[in-house]
Amino acid sequence: MSSLPETTIQETNLSKQESSQLLQQLRTLLGDDNVSAAAVDRLAACRDYWPMGTLWFLEGKAPALPDLVVWPRSTEEVAAVLTLARKHGVPVTPYGEGSGALGGVIPLRGGIVLDMKRMNRVRHLDRENLLVTVECGLNGALYEEYLNRQGFTGGHVPQSIRCSTVGGWLACRAAGQFSTRYGKIEDIVASLKAVLPDGTIFQGRPVPRSSTGPRLDHLFLGSEGTLGVITEAVLRIWPLPEKQALLSYAFATLEAALEAIRRVIHSGARPAVVRLYDYVETSHHFPETKEAEGRCMLVLISEGHSDIVAAEAKIIDAYAREHGAVACGPEPVKHWLERRFNVSLASTLFRQGAVVDTIEVSANWSNAASLYHAMQEALLKVEGTALASGHWSHVYPDGAALYFTLCGFPPGDKADYYKQLWEAAMTSCLALEGAISHHHGIGLHRGLWMDQEHGPGLEVLKRIKKALDPDGIMNPGKMGLEEALRWRK
Repeated sequence: MSSLPETTIQETNLSKQESSQLLQQLRTLLGDDNVSAAAVDRLAACRDYWPMGTLWFLEGKAPALPDLVVWPRSTEEVAAVLTLARKHGVPVTPYGEGSGALGGVIPLRGGIVLDMKRMNRVRHLDRENLLVTVECGLNGALYEEYLNRQGFTGGHVPQSIRCSTVGGWLACRAAGQFSTRYGKIEDIVASLKAVLPDGTIFQGRPVPRSSTGPRLDHLFLGSEGTLGVITEAVLRIWPLPEKQALLSYAFATLEAALEAIRRVIHSGARPAVVRLYDYVETSHHFPETKEAEGRCMLVLISEGHSDIVAAEAKIIDAYAREHGAVACGPEPVKHWLERRFNVSLASTLFRQGAVVDTIEVSANWSNAASLYHAMQEALLKVEGTALASGHWSHVYPDGAALYFTLCGFPPGDKADYYKQLWEAAMTSCLALEGAISHHHGIGLHRGLWMDQEHGPGLEVLKRIKKALDPDGIMNPGKMGLEEALRWRK
């Protein structure tokens, strides 16, 4: 225990006696190998990729620590843990692989971290109906590799695919890079199995659609462990695409590129990948593409049946050229495919004293460009900010998702700077009626703006939380459902 670091935003912990008693009870339920109070296990499951957590770790500190870590192997074991935790009023924080970016898995009030990684099996592959049933601790890359070997794709490829789980995707309403064709995770999921805070197990039915009242299992999409624990999911899958077209275009302005994309989507075309980079990110990611110098790069991938791919490529090319684009061929797309999971630069910058983060929001077409300019201006005004660049990474008939990359060298306290940076981003986003999150979710940090995002609707969410979790044991302090006492604006 003495080797554990100082914590920065820990609110409560169990007493040594409480922790010892709970440890023995959990070992009786799960077996000795599936419960731990060891320092190394508590440290491994105490944080995600939230930049403030990373900065504290570099200083030899932890945001907060659980008292115990458990690894359930079945839905029934999850139910047993939650029943015991509720009986004793012990907080429970579900944990996948910790790839979140907003502090969503930090155990602010100690208690139990429910590490789901041992629930990692594929339960059933339904070839006829294109459905697969999986446990929610399954790693994303292993899930996709399994499907590929069977001749299918899951259609969901987030940047975090190698270090995230199916349950994590569902818990934060994730979006993958090929989402324009296959949809986001809420489009892909057919049904869920989950455990309520009192240990009740319930399961949705994997039917194409129903009109039988609200979909109760879908209530858990985006709930981030605050309402219970998702343990299994039935997901839609697709045959591996017959053909793929790699397309890229350089535009003189962001506005021209956004208008071309809008018209492509309104035509009914659905290329799997649509990514538009601003001038800064184009120069950084595509320096070898001479046609893109001083321009904005658009990369697209169309895939599926060969006739559909050919038609989409023709539609895309026509609208791109109509808006003054220069065709750059498949090479920039190949470069993107090779580099898309590489985020090593962030680690280097952190060690050099920088604060690095990403912020993704969404907006309608009518204010997509103005939102980009307003947010960039607001972020660069924060003293110490060196970079605020962006790209559009997901598109819809009614708008698009904007993804900012930020880097700053604050002149003072890093936590204060971080809050100023986010205040500038969220205020400027809300002023132009954007949504404060597109696919990273809320976690701890973004909860500070949930009242402005939802208005009176936040009270409805709080009532649902109170009804399902009256004792408040599930992932406390997250999603703005209650105040995080030691992390405020």
